[in-house]
Amino acid sequence: MKVDYSERAGRTLDGLTPQLRKAVYKQVKLLEQNLRHPSLRAKKYDESRNIWQARVNKDWRFYFLIQENVYYIIDIIPHPK
Repeated sequence: MKVDYSERAGRTLDGLTPQLRKAVYKQVKLLEQNLRHPSLRAKKYDESRNIWQARVNKDWRFYFLIQENVYYIIDIIPHPK
């Protein structure tokens, strides 16, 4: 699978600390290799719009679509607690 980022996700990445940005890239790399990797805790977030959620760390999540052979990262946000 390939990965692509929305403009919004790209802007968010640009504003993250280097440590958090590195964590995002690490988790996205795991997504490329295995959607079911345990540290991702990937799950369907919105069934009707086919949006998935995965974990960056305990405080951040990223949201993505699966379109053919591409994981399309649409947003990266702090996890609402």
